[in-house]
Parts: sequence; C-alpha cells; structure tokens
Amino acid sequence: MSRVVEDINPSYTFSGGCKTILYGQSADWAMIERTFLHLAGIGQVKERRLWESGVLSWEEFIQRDGVEGISSKRKTVMDQELETSSECWERGQTEYFCKLLPSGQHWRMYQRLKEDVAYLDIETNGLGPWAIITMISVHRGDKTTTLVRGQDLDVDTVRRSLEGAKMMVTFNGSTFDLPMIEREFPFAVPKVPHYDLRHACPKVGLRGGLKHVEVELGYRRPQEIEYVTGEEAVYLWRLWEKKGSENAINLLRRYNQEDTRNLVPIAETVYQLLTEKVLKECSL
Repeated sequence: MSRVVEDINPSYTFSGGCKTILYGQSADWAMIERTFLHLAGIGQVKERRLWESGVLSWEEFIQRDGVEGISSKRKTVMDQELETSSECWERGQTEYFCKLLPSGQHWRMYQRLKEDVAYLDIETNGLGPWAIITMISVHRGDKTTTLVRGQDLDVDTVRRSLEGAKMMVTFNGSTFDLPMIEREFPFAVPKVPHYDLRHACPKVGLRGGLKHVEVELGYRRPQEIEYVTGEEAVYLWRLWEKKGSENAINLLRRYNQEDTRNLVPIAETVYQLLTEKVLKECSL
C-alpha cells in the first residue's frame, strides 16, 4: 500500500483559500442527522435558517412545539417525515435517502457510513463509445479487490465485490465509472448513496483531476507509477492484451489500486472541509 494510505501527513494547506485542517480529526457534527434537504420544500437557504434558529438535528426539530416560518400543519407532516428518516437511518436503509436527498449532497452521509463504504475505480481500453472496462478495483476496509477482464471480471464478481456496501465513493463515477459498469454489468451496482469526489472537491477549492487533487493535498505516489497517466494506462492494457506482458498488467493493476485507495483520505478530508464550510456559512 502506498505512503498516501499508510503514512498520511497530519495537516495540509489547500489552494483556493481553504483553511488548514487536521486529517483524521473527525467532526462530531455528523451532517446527515442535521440535514433537512430531503424534506419537501426545504432548500439550502431554509435549512440554514433552521440551523441558525437553533434547530440542529432531526430530534430537536421534532421536540419543538413550533418552528419559525413553518405552520403547525406543515410541521406535523415534517415531524412524521423526520421520524421515518430516523427509522430508515437506524435500519441502514440508505436507499431511502438516495431518492430524496440531492445527489450533490450525498457526501453528508459519509461520516456515519464510512465503515461500510466501497471505494471504486475502473480502467478502460479507451474513452470512445466503443470502450470497454478492462479492470475494476474496489477498496473496502483494509482489502482491495482487483478484477481483470479475461480473468475474473464478470457480473457476478462485480456484484460480490460491492455486496453489502452502504455507500460508493468514486472520482467522476457519476459520469464515467458507474455508467460504464451498468452498461456492461447490469444491476451489479447497488442503489446506495454515491459520494462523487469529482464534484465535491471544487466546493472546497480542490480543482482538476484526481492526480492534481493528490498533488494539492501533498500526496506522492510510489515512484514506479508516479507519472503514469490515463493514456498510458490504456497503452499498458494493450501491451498485456497483444503481447502478454506481465510487467504491463502488474503495473496497470498497481496504478488502478492506487487510484482506488487514494480515495479514502481524500473523501475524509473533503468531508471535513465541506462540513466546516457549511458551519462557517451559518455562523455555527
């Protein structure tokens, strides 16, 4: 495993005006229990007003006799919705929130689900409409599973590698990885919350692709794959496919695994930064 996973620098300073944050210093302010965006008629402005009025959790909302700006009749309905939310959350029915919470806000569930997250990245033989998946790596807990086309990559192995996951974390998976998997391996991807770092990172000043974000955070890949690009990954696959190069497939496997494992500290750091940003915006 790379230094990025095993030996994380305790603090980073980000570009874009982001403040320094300690990696691993989890916020007790778990965002999901403070989230009201999944309720009908509640947007970010109204949610912020709830927080600023002292309503900081589902429980606090339900316990109040009245909430400013919300009629008694409407509050009764919202109380019931929040009780259902709490019950679904306690039962681990995260698909309930997939349907109601905007996809760009799924990151709010990460803190409570991170022990059951599947971090995923794929490789393909190109970027055109004809492209196919050549490799998939899934990192869960302390184990990384890598599936290779022509060896062990099929709908059953993909489904098993993701079975039981409560959340998916990717980098640009919304538009690339997951649609590709669904096309080739229908119904293999569970209907769970998806925390896409490609869309979350810019919200805290981290722009560009995965490799650029890693550099911004001070991560350095192992020397043998430090400068491997997506285009070179395609070339490595072709070397394996046409010439049976063991060196090529092993290097590609290492590259794909690094892409996947590095999502772990990035997801944690971005979650903390997003939480801090939300708190700062509502002066909490």
